[in-house]
Amino acid sequence: MIGPWAGALLGLAAAPLLRAAAVRHAVPYGEPLRHCCPAGRWGRLPTGRCPGCGDASAQLRPGAVEAAAAAVGAALGWAADGGSALLFCWVGLFGVVLGFVDAAVLRLPDALTLRLAVGTAVLLPLADHRPQVLLRCLLAAAALGLLYGGLALLLPIGLGDAKLAPSLGAVLGLYGWSAVIGGVFAAFLLGGVWGAVLLVTRRAGRGDALPFGPPLLLGALLAVLAAA
Repeated sequence: MIGPWAGALLGLAAAPLLRAAAVRHAVPYGEPLRHCCPAGRWGRLPTGRCPGCGDASAQLRPGAVEAAAAAVGAALGWAADGGSALLFCWVGLFGVVLGFVDAAVLRLPDALTLRLAVGTAVLLPLADHRPQVLLRCLLAAAALGLLYGGLALLLPIGLGDAKLAPSLGAVLGLYGWSAVIGGVFAAFLLGGVWGAVLLVTRRAGRGDALPFGPPLLLGALLAVLAAA
């Protein structure tokens, strides 16, 4: 076990870079990435301002990225061991950025989901090199990709979710099929609760699109914690 305190500190240390990445990628589909100056590419203050030029465009809620990074780091630090630490770090960092981008602009950019998938494939054997486990991870990744790809044709779920799902399926596959099923169930449960809360509070209407990336990510995290 890496430890929750060490994980939380690592999350906080990475938070300026994660906030900068979220600001850079939180643009509508088809628009170029947001740039201000070189300093803004590598870090943003908790207020959202660039430490170089003071730009505060696309400001995320102050402290939100830092809190999320610390919480995710603590959770994964508790669940990780020596083999899975690098994999969990990779998935956790991308997960924080993807969650905030999807919540802001209702999209999961290919530049993030595809890099996440490549890194996950490279680091997965370090977490568990047993052939039967790696085969299960591969099958779980394919199953979730097909599931969410099919659902994107029927439900208000974007193709970005289908591109994120294989990476999460591969990680959940480390813990068995019950964790894979649990992650899917938790994602839809959280998505339903979130949608119901927004409807009740009138922050969204029945026809409004809702980001499914955050429930998908959080559901996978809860499944990992339950199985670890």
